[in-house]
Amino acid sequence: MLTQRDRDCITARGTSVETIEQQLAIFQRGIPFTTLAKPCTIDDGIEQIAVSELSHFEETFKETMGAGRITKFVPASGAASRMFKTLLACSDNASNPATPSLTSSENANLKTFLARLSEFAFYDDLVKVLAKQGHRRQDLHAQAQYQPILEALLHPAGLNYAKRPKGLLAFHRYSDHIRTPIEEHLIEASVYAKDGNNQAHLHLTISPEHQDAVQEHIEAARQRFKQEGIHWVVTCSLQTISSDTIAVDLENRPFRDSGGNLLFRPGGHGALLSNVNELQGDIVFIKNIDNVVPDHLKPETYVYKRALGGYLIHVQNRVFGYLRQLESETATAHQLDDIVQWAQSTLHFPTPPQWKSWSLAQRAENLRHFLHRPIRVCGMVKNTGDPGGGPFWVKQEDGTTSLQIVESSQVNLQSPEQQHIFAASTHFNPVDMVCGVRDYQGNPFDLKQYVDPNAGFISQKSYEGRELKALELPGLWNGAMAKWHTIFVEVPRPTFNPVKTVFDLLEPSHQPQ
Repeated sequence: MLTQRDRDCITARGTSVETIEQQLAIFQRGIPFTTLAKPCTIDDGIEQIAVSELSHFEETFKETMGAGRITKFVPASGAASRMFKTLLACSDNASNPATPSLTSSENANLKTFLARLSEFAFYDDLVKVLAKQGHRRQDLHAQAQYQPILEALLHPAGLNYAKRPKGLLAFHRYSDHIRTPIEEHLIEASVYAKDGNNQAHLHLTISPEHQDAVQEHIEAARQRFKQEGIHWVVTCSLQTISSDTIAVDLENRPFRDSGGNLLFRPGGHGALLSNVNELQGDIVFIKNIDNVVPDHLKPETYVYKRALGGYLIHVQNRVFGYLRQLESETATAHQLDDIVQWAQSTLHFPTPPQWKSWSLAQRAENLRHFLHRPIRVCGMVKNTGDPGGGPFWVKQEDGTTSLQIVESSQVNLQSPEQQHIFAASTHFNPVDMVCGVRDYQGNPFDLKQYVDPNAGFISQKSYEGRELKALELPGLWNGAMAKWHTIFVEVPRPTFNPVKTVFDLLEPSHQPQ
């Protein structure tokens, strides 16, 4: 189905023809649903760190942090359009009489937004824009004219918040300044990603169109938050076009635009696995751009960040020690039994049925192969109805089960059994994890070798008025990490405070103390 011109185009994008052919094959066969075995619960897939153990894991982490092994990785390339979805609908309604009337929910949200406008950290900037445009906010409010306010906030003639990256928006108000999410992440990095030379390491993924604005903002933040002896080492990367996926028509043939060219689309957040891979880090914290809080709520976050890191290092040290022992080729049957017992209880090692018939060398090789992979410790919060993925025991093709973070789109919710298991989940994935991405010899893993290609997602879109199918790559914390060692640890709910809509900024966790 691919011409030589197509192949040249694919190669020029930095993608291999083999990769595109694999994607076309996925469209042909479809993506099977993930089969849930049961939800992870406390002591059955989710660990709890006793309060008495927190300081121990924190100390373990601090030693490693001082050695310069820590990097904080923040996906920050997305625009904030979804954050303002309701307000955009209100703006469109006011500017275009042909649009449908506002729903009762949209009306209620608009009233809340206008009534509490002064509580947002961006309020002062908004008032200044309105003044330049010849408006007084009080007059507009008194005359029930909300469209100029929305225009000044959302669109290019004003603050353009609907198109700016979420990391550059004013989130939190302090007594003498305003902070953006990027600035809050810088502050966090100075606490748990700082080496012995007081260099704090932060990596951001950004989009090409916002690259200059983000870089300028980071430099300005460095000057604003100069701390005694602290130096931020901030690096950025782009989501490369080589990670885009090919689109197909409804017959699963390569979709071509009006000029006969192949159409490629962004592959979703799973494409950021390449950014993590190219970072060549050691111990990497991953946290979403919008999950930040003001300073007065940070201490609890720091405690559990360091504890998760210490827990990872504790597990990693055991794994590395066992791998060195297995490498020596002198492990006894008793030593192998000890390794198996630990691997079963901590990493859920599925003992092969033929284990007892194997020689010591075969057992050692099987253990070595199992242990030699990246490790992640994922924070899990109690589920209070948030949309999104959660921790589950998942059935594998070989009959074993493994721990996975699963999104609702991966599950056949038409099946009563699967729907019941999904609904019974007690915990939610806040995308708060620490990852060990180097092996016991200090070499970076090739993270692309540990992806489950069947954990992607096919959606239906349109282009130039024609329907098409699009492929999202296995999600960064879903299928992209499916073959890692995974450990789920419960963390307190207050450590999870994302801003998915502008109204989340009105929650106490995002307001001044």
